[in-house]
Amino acid sequence: NLYGRGATDNKGPVLAWINAVETFRALKLAMPVNFKFVIEGMEEAGSLGLEKLLEEEKQCFFSDVDYIVISDNLWLSNKKPALTYGSRGNACFCVECGSKDLHSGTFGGIIHEPLTDLIALLDSLVDHTGRIQIPGIYDSIAALTEEERKLYESIEFDLEEHKYNSGVNKFLYGTKEEILLHLWRYPSLSIHGIEGAFHEPGIKTVIPAKVIGKFSIRQVPHMDLSVVKQQVVEHLEGVFSKRNSPNKLKVSMPLGAKPWLADVNDPLYKAARRAIKTGMFLLFFIFGEDPDLIRDGSTIPVARMFQTITQKSVMMFPIGAADDGEHSQNEKISRHNYIEGTKVFAAFFLEISKLH
Repeated sequence: NLYGRGATDNKGPVLAWINAVETFRALKLAMPVNFKFVIEGMEEAGSLGLEKLLEEEKQCFFSDVDYIVISDNLWLSNKKPALTYGSRGNACFCVECGSKDLHSGTFGGIIHEPLTDLIALLDSLVDHTGRIQIPGIYDSIAALTEEERKLYESIEFDLEEHKYNSGVNKFLYGTKEEILLHLWRYPSLSIHGIEGAFHEPGIKTVIPAKVIGKFSIRQVPHMDLSVVKQQVVEHLEGVFSKRNSPNKLKVSMPLGAKPWLADVNDPLYKAARRAIKTGMFLLFFIFGEDPDLIRDGSTIPVARMFQTITQKSVMMFPIGAADDGEHSQNEKISRHNYIEGTKVFAAFFLEISKLH
């Protein structure tokens, strides 16, 4: 393994593309396609300025570009290759209550405490099965087709391995299909924390005045951000009004990122599948098997950004494995994946050239 921050997310895959180009040049082989790199290092900080740049360059830098490939993301397993065709969006919310710090001995039992109101609000958002309790939140999600369901049946996914990698003893669902559907295709709501409450070691007998609850909703295609915000606000205001509390309620959505979905039957995906299964470079076969077609439960805004602005086909082409531990301690990419990934990128150049 090669260990280091960003080894798999995303320095390793970026270098693999450069190594693939380097190989053609070293062997004095003509590149089968023209290519352009966009290397941008601010993803974790929101890619500030990227959208404006793409708008400015869509008629220049991107005018002769046919396809866009992004090597973010990971395989779903540790051994089987994958291509990613969708990701969830993310809407982040803050709920604020309260006005002034008070002593619990002097005021405890005679006032509506802001933190109690906030906990009631947060508790109303999702039930013990993981289902979001906000009315209307599931209304715009497209029905699951039989063709789409079959995509999930063939995916290689080991529940026990996934538990081990994540350090979780039990999931909300017991089958591979249900877990993947709820991870990729259905929205989820996560509560992230409470700002303003006393959280340090020891005891502090204060009734905090201003507390802010933070949660997010991972949306899926066809969910409208403005509609989601309205549904959240109406739900929280309804719950809060029933408490007859004199505290102030403020709901805001400081961040919203839309989901992304591509067509797995696009020629771009077909070329990548051939490169992975039957692709050959310098007499070396690559992986020799069909890749899993997967979606990502997290949010990768640049995929939708590139697709919307350039109106080109976009694909995510990962080479990292599920146990690489991106963003975590001892992040790594295996030498095998790095080397074979470089080969498959080179084979992909050859396959994509056959489309024209």
